[in-house]
Amino acid sequence: MTLRERLQAEMKDAMRAKAADRLSTLRLITSAIKDREIAGRSDAGVAEVTEADIFVVLGKMMKQRQESARAFAEGGRAELAAKELAEVAVIEEFLTRQMSADEVDAAITATIADTGATALKDMGRVIAALKAAYTGQMDFGAVGPAVKARLG
Repeated sequence: MTLRERLQAEMKDAMRAKAADRLSTLRLITSAIKDREIAGRSDAGVAEVTEADIFVVLGKMMKQRQESARAFAEGGRAELAAKELAEVAVIEEFLTRQMSADEVDAAITATIADTGATALKDMGRVIAALKAAYTGQMDFGAVGPAVKARLG
């Protein structure tokens, strides 16, 4: 079952269970994927969104909600923070398991060795290889500085 099919099945289940909050989040996910598909059509003429693209969309959605929840909590709006965190929980169901810090470190080491990277100028090649192999499994915002530290 593809990720899109799983999303559709989960939406149907949420409708049957009358789980309004879950259904709302699933609809947001589907809408974001369709937006990505439309943007791809107009930019490159490619209409197909891959699983990796969907993981990128889900990752962005999760980060946005985590930041919003943090802002709401700091602003004393606990009910809105809780709603954002509930959406994060639904989004996480569709993401692959996040790698631990040790696993990320091992993946960086292996990728640097595989690509033969020796200097900072090879950083782009290493990041591209990591993204190809581990999209949705690690936070590339944290991976970039780690790769830079290793190569620099």
